[in-house]
Amino acid sequence: MDKFELVKFTDNNFEINVRADIDNDTVWLTQKEMALLFEVSIDNISLHIKNILKENELDISSIEESSVVQIEGNRKVNRRIKIYNLDMIISVGYRVKSQRGILFRKWANKILKEYLIQGYSINQKRISALNKTIEIQNKMLASSLNIEQEALVNVIEEYTKALDLLDNYDHQCLIKPKGNESIYKLTYSDCRTIIDSMKFKTTSSVFGVEKEEGKLNGILAAVYQNVFGQEVYPSLEEKAAHLLYFLVKDHPFADGCKRIAATLFLEFLNKNHALIKGGKKIIANDTLVAITVLTAESRPEEKDVMIKLIMNFLDKGK
Repeated sequence: MDKFELVKFTDNNFEINVRADIDNDTVWLTQKEMALLFEVSIDNISLHIKNILKENELDISSIEESSVVQIEGNRKVNRRIKIYNLDMIISVGYRVKSQRGILFRKWANKILKEYLIQGYSINQKRISALNKTIEIQNKMLASSLNIEQEALVNVIEEYTKALDLLDNYDHQCLIKPKGNESIYKLTYSDCRTIIDSMKFKTTSSVFGVEKEEGKLNGILAAVYQNVFGQEVYPSLEEKAAHLLYFLVKDHPFADGCKRIAATLFLEFLNKNHALIKGGKKIIANDTLVAITVLTAESRPEEKDVMIKLIMNFLDKGK
């Protein structure tokens, strides 16, 4: 019963913290707080509450108990106090004929409506994230990919936080790390050497075969592009994230896009001396698989979020 959101009610110079109970669509105040709100004595408030209950206008369901920590002398003491819901607050307000009571009622209803709408939006976002989790798990099962559940959950949690950027619920805002300078430039020749040496080449005649001539070169050009002498993606982390994203989403190969993307991503990090830190890979294999699949399943409008997500995983691993 003590899971409340504290919301401040103000009226000119008066202000008071109100317990908003979103689950029960109400707010709660103590007798002392009602006395301050309606500018009457606590005895007056207590008398009105007794009469409201006696006349069966409301029943005891309008009253609950809440824990509060009070300072008594030099020690903190946990006390149980009675609190009263919006129905009781409004009824008392009518009886004391308080103009502020009318303002409070309108304010409380507005606050509860806003929380209801926001709660619906957040729940829809969580449902969407859950559906994305199930979708990715199914894709992995279908692809016979071996991945630890913990790694998938970790990626999905970060993805859910990243969705906050889209919905402007940025309490856990995912920002783009500053990153480091790259010292190695991945070339078309390097890519072809790596692709041609991959074991999957022996199991598929079209593995690593470009769908269109120049597709791979176009992706590399996009990663290293300049505008007015300035790199569009200056840090190695930003280059790495875009390399992975473009290789997955642009489907440059007839077969093996995700596997090639992950391999070239690791090679790029390795040649930039950014893959191993403290004797450990900065991004675990399972995490990379999950991110690669998530990138493949992401919508085009989520590109910026996915790039930041990949960069944050690289930054976390340092």
